[in-house]
Amino acid sequence: MPKTVAVLSACLILGFSAVNVHAQSQAPNAQPAATWQPITPQQRGLWLVQSIVGAQLAGEVVSSAWSTAFNNPHEYGPTWKGFGKRYGVGIAGIAIGNTIEAGVGSLWGEDPRYFRSPSGTPFGKRVKQVIKFSFDTHYEDGSVHFAYARLTGNVSNNFISNIYRPPSENDWQHALVRVGEGYLGKMAGNAFREFWPDVRKRMSHKKD
Repeated sequence: MPKTVAVLSACLILGFSAVNVHAQSQAPNAQPAATWQPITPQQRGLWLVQSIVGAQLAGEVVSSAWSTAFNNPHEYGPTWKGFGKRYGVGIAGIAIGNTIEAGVGSLWGEDPRYFRSPSGTPFGKRVKQVIKFSFDTHYEDGSVHFAYARLTGNVSNNFISNIYRPPSENDWQHALVRVGEGYLGKMAGNAFREFWPDVRKRMSHKKD
């Protein structure tokens, strides 16, 4: 257990340190390229906090409940205690992965945020954007490329978690499966941000 805590703490400190170093190195009145507005150090920190304590927590509740119902992994058992263990592991993974993404991405201006499609965009194009920006992201110059920091955080967190996962799922094969699940989770989060405001608006109109 002390070894696990030390590893988790080191990852979190590394990520936060990288964010702070990048923030201190930027000029406060720097002008963005063209019309693109790159993420500020403050916005990056806010994204990190919101990504750990925001909607993903609710998603992890669903995921942990599902795994508990099917007793996966079996070492935790199909009990409330088992649910708590699964939820704790899931939240730890979110914290590690997103902290690494924010920290590493700050070194070369990778923006971890998701932006909704402009008003009036056809549904099909919105779906494509949800999928595209699960793997790609904006950079400081406004260009869109593969999100290398996201991949780093996803892979790192899932292999690091092998340290404290039970024997039935602490090998590299399961870690790779979890990497794929991480991208599916990102896609689901993007879809929620893209479409939920529309759903909420329609629901409010029906109530009126």
